[in-house]
Amino acid sequence: MVSRSYSNLLDLASGDSPSFGGERKRFPRVATVPGLLSEVDDETCNSVGSEAPSSVSQERMIVVGNQLPLRAHRNEDNGEWCFSWDEDSLLLQLKDGLGEDLEVIYVGCLKEQVALNEQDDVAQTLLETFKCVPAFIPPELFTKFYHGFCKQHLWPLFHYMLPLSPDLGGRFDRSLWQAYVSVNKIFADKVMEVISPDDDYVWVHDYHLMVLPTFLRKRFNRVKLGFFLHSPFPSSEIYRTLPVRDEILRALLNSDLIGFHTFDYARHFLSCCGRMLGLSYQSKRGYIGLEYYGHTVSIKILPVGIHIGQLQSVLNLPETAAKVAELRDQFRGQTVMLGVDDMDIFKGISLKLLAMEQLLMQHPENRGEVVLVQIANPARGRGRDVQEVQSETYATVKRINNRFGRPGYDLVVLIDTPLQLYERIAYYVIAECCLVTAYIICRQGNEKLDETLGLDPSAPKKSMLVVSEFIGCSPSLSGAIRVNPWNIDAVAEAMDSALIVSEAEKQLRHEKHYRYVSTHDVAYWARSFLQDLERACGDHLRRRCWGIGFGLGFRVIALDPNFRKLSVEHIVSAYRRTKNRAILLDYDGTLMPTGSLNTTPNIEAVGILNNLCQDPKNVVFLVSRKDRKILTEWFSCCKKLGLAAENGYFIRPNHDSDWETCVSLPDFDWKQIAEPVMKLYTETTDGSTIETKESGLVWNYLYADPDFGFCQAKELLDHLESVLANEPVSVKSGQHIVEVKPQGVNKGLVAEHLLTTMRQKGKLPDFVLCIGDDRSDEDMFEVIMRAKTSPRLSPVAEVFACTVGQKPSKAKYYVEDRSEILRMLQALANASEQAAKTAPTPASCGGLIINR
Repeated sequence: MVSRSYSNLLDLASGDSPSFGGERKRFPRVATVPGLLSEVDDETCNSVGSEAPSSVSQERMIVVGNQLPLRAHRNEDNGEWCFSWDEDSLLLQLKDGLGEDLEVIYVGCLKEQVALNEQDDVAQTLLETFKCVPAFIPPELFTKFYHGFCKQHLWPLFHYMLPLSPDLGGRFDRSLWQAYVSVNKIFADKVMEVISPDDDYVWVHDYHLMVLPTFLRKRFNRVKLGFFLHSPFPSSEIYRTLPVRDEILRALLNSDLIGFHTFDYARHFLSCCGRMLGLSYQSKRGYIGLEYYGHTVSIKILPVGIHIGQLQSVLNLPETAAKVAELRDQFRGQTVMLGVDDMDIFKGISLKLLAMEQLLMQHPENRGEVVLVQIANPARGRGRDVQEVQSETYATVKRINNRFGRPGYDLVVLIDTPLQLYERIAYYVIAECCLVTAYIICRQGNEKLDETLGLDPSAPKKSMLVVSEFIGCSPSLSGAIRVNPWNIDAVAEAMDSALIVSEAEKQLRHEKHYRYVSTHDVAYWARSFLQDLERACGDHLRRRCWGIGFGLGFRVIALDPNFRKLSVEHIVSAYRRTKNRAILLDYDGTLMPTGSLNTTPNIEAVGILNNLCQDPKNVVFLVSRKDRKILTEWFSCCKKLGLAAENGYFIRPNHDSDWETCVSLPDFDWKQIAEPVMKLYTETTDGSTIETKESGLVWNYLYADPDFGFCQAKELLDHLESVLANEPVSVKSGQHIVEVKPQGVNKGLVAEHLLTTMRQKGKLPDFVLCIGDDRSDEDMFEVIMRAKTSPRLSPVAEVFACTVGQKPSKAKYYVEDRSEILRMLQALANASEQAAKTAPTPASCGGLIINR
């Protein structure tokens, strides 16, 4: 089994593209009934769009996690493996929210090692009995993956521990990263064995599998894929220290939906995407989305709830009632405070114990009256840090009990042995104050437990919660006492407040928490995630998809089905058979590289423009946001080139003509209002500048801090809209700018002006080419595409609206980059030269527009 699923992905970690093909066969669906299933050759399913129709239309959810929701042990009599569901597993519990009609398949590892010769039989058993697909990881590889990269690098970093020394997480080890990538590839192979990509949803869980989305997206470009992170996501200042930061971010962005517990975690992720990948997000109708190569990645914010059904069923067990009675007698006359945490360096058990010690020192009246029961779950990791936490915990408990206890009474009861679920719930029931949300449901109790505790079943229930402000559920529990766990004094005071709060207050807080926890359980969380995943994947089949990039830099371009690449041969053919041509080109990002410090046109570009202008069939226009003085200077040698400055406010048909304005304005008094406001934001935003133009003002924050600049831009936009509400101007935000310009001024005016002028001269354009690279060029595309059905163009006109790069646009064509544009324009110029040699008498002139 290992040999079929494991392949060496170290080449991918180093940037090489893997091959997913080969001779391996796979079952297209999970075998849940006896019968013969036809095998499908892997190569036939390597289509990026997974075009082959599914043989089964029923939707399924493939849930992928590090561990399967199973318990395993060997039968003592015959030595065979025995398996059962792990009722405590979140992956199993979430099934309650997915509906009975949705079949759920699980992919993950087993907690126990299975011998190589047993793996095939175990896999078949788990598939047929539990619909589980096990991923068998070689022990050495698993150690590097889980105890190495996951626990030594990701887990500390995501909890804000930097590897400043070998003792703090250790230095970055690339071999561990390669193991992480390899294990994620094994999981991807397992998903591919059972997925029907047109029908199934895939839900990947937690930081162990953060690069899995790239492998699945590479194989099936339209896979319906969600990811939920169950740990914090650190701020960009912390995350950016990770050497493989970009690879992980890009892998996560191959998901359709990414879920987080809190907005803070989501905000940190979005900030990292902005600072490291240059991506911006938008909130629309309550949904947050990131545009990533034409694909909207949705962001989900919702903490995981508890499984109420499981807790209530355990509350009704006779074993629970017996344990509650035992604990009632054990702690009779004492107030029990309960903590439940993993024995982990980040869970703060020692801080809680120090707060308890401080409470007993500051409030001696609590000695003998209060007991802290601390349940310490076994650590999931291992190493010296875990041993240090254990040693410190034992020492602190011993010191507190020796100092404040007495024979037969310990102020701190540490339970570090595994407990049955009913035993754990019994502690929840008898505790007056706790730190976990399951406690709310347990304190609600039932009639049998009320009788055991001597409580009136009709009386209102009560409870108190003290929670760290850093945990994921903290924002949702508004009635809890929130504390900074690092402030020992504050935690001690919070514990004291929880003890002395009035009974009525406890009842109100309990009622508020119970209402929220009981309605936002794990089923609600799963159901909500699935609904958002369905919404995020709604247009998958409508989109055309291309996979680009190598290794973990792979991503999918998702575009409108009518959007296609403009080939040189196609446009040259149309160019040769037309007589009245109009062409518009963008300058920055079109004729010049985006972000270039030297924006002066080079000799090659000027030469191509001149050659095109020499053809009497062409009218060439260059459209730019630059001012007319700079354009006049730069293109003085292009006598027949039409220029449009400041995004179309000024237009000049050729070098011998005067500049004209497209929009008449009585005055620019509004500048006296807008400029002081912009200066105020420039002074307070380091790296920002003001560009003063004849027709408008631009506030540029390209070189400011991305997050601060974005916030300041939003404030400036609101400020300017307020003070200029009665002025004939428009205030708009763009790529790192906030611009104020006269109403109605945009690049579309240039296209309108050109087409109208040519029609007035009796020369209806039969060829129109417009190329631009940013949002301001969309106005030109819209005008040109609309003109196809108007009398301003010839009925047989060839129209080419073309954007630079593959992205959502009103244009119907795209070219890859500037070099491709220059090659295409040179080909057009060559066609004009050839036509001039074969036809001594010039044909009638057309129109050509170039947008800067």
